[in-house]
Amino acid sequence: MNDTAWKYAQINPNHTAWLTVSIQPPHSIYWEEYGNPAGEPVVFLHGGPGGGTAPDLARFFDPARYRIILFDQRGCGKSIPCASDDDATAALADNTTPHLVEDIVKLRKALNIVGKMHVFGGSWGSTLALAYAIQYPETVQTLILRGIFLCRRKDIDYFYQGNAAVYADTPHATDKAGAYIFYPEAWQRFVEIIPIEEREDMIKAYAKRFSSTAETAADHDHLIAVATSWSVWEGVTSYLDYTEKNINRFADPGFAKAFARIENHYFMNGAFLGGSGEECRDQNYLLENIRQIKDIPVHIVHGRYDQVCPLFQAEELVAALKDVDAQQIDYRITLAGHSMQERENCLALTDIMDGLPSM
Repeated sequence: MNDTAWKYAQINPNHTAWLTVSIQPPHSIYWEEYGNPAGEPVVFLHGGPGGGTAPDLARFFDPARYRIILFDQRGCGKSIPCASDDDATAALADNTTPHLVEDIVKLRKALNIVGKMHVFGGSWGSTLALAYAIQYPETVQTLILRGIFLCRRKDIDYFYQGNAAVYADTPHATDKAGAYIFYPEAWQRFVEIIPIEEREDMIKAYAKRFSSTAETAADHDHLIAVATSWSVWEGVTSYLDYTEKNINRFADPGFAKAFARIENHYFMNGAFLGGSGEECRDQNYLLENIRQIKDIPVHIVHGRYDQVCPLFQAEELVAALKDVDAQQIDYRITLAGHSMQERENCLALTDIMDGLPSM
């Protein structure tokens, strides 16, 4: 999307502030409000986890109709503490999906949102939106989801594991499904920073590096290199046709450290969906609990060529909703990749928001 392609102009926020959501350990989340203060509330859940928000994300919504709430989840963006700090221990403490769900509850209360609200999320934001709606369905007017991410082992392995285990001997092996097939040059950089003997489990191998203490300048440089490798891999694969402008954010050391550490922290624990620890990596929590949201209208936009969160996840979600007799499913497959700011995804999401029945 370029500036003229957006339907709605960039506007300034009405309010910005931090909300203390935890005292021990300390966590304060940064939030912004845009649009009509008396309008229909819509809460935007960003991706990653660890991706943070940006002002242009308010442009999906008609500012005359909607009260638009953006916030940075724990540990990222402008929230405090941030996992971009040299020591991420504080930012990752009590940083789990159940904590993020309760943060949404606290933000609702702080902003005096007493009725239902629209919940809008893409990629990890779709994961969190589903987890929130399963826990608090009575507060959700509509779910608007893009790039469905169910965060199961097979979803993670498709993107992060691929042929890594055999890469040293057969770098062009394609017997395992994965995004690496479509982005071989970026995959090489992602894989080769990890020693050969640790490539059987790339999530764990990266976790080992993110959990080590950077005691020397060399340690610090290596942490940045590993975090950037992780972050840029996602940045490159998020677009059908990426540009340097797309990738610059992912290559920024401050962003990369927070983004990579938080994502890896979640993925090592199965996104804390129904539990925690490595055993949770085999969870299927969202689909197992999908009946909780069967009465909520669900709108799904998914790029056909999405390699970060491939289309089979959206297909499985739609099938699961139909299995529980959900009647209000709007499912749109676009000629796009992963990013919500690719033109076809962006226009579809804006069209959905414009067409929702008034609350």
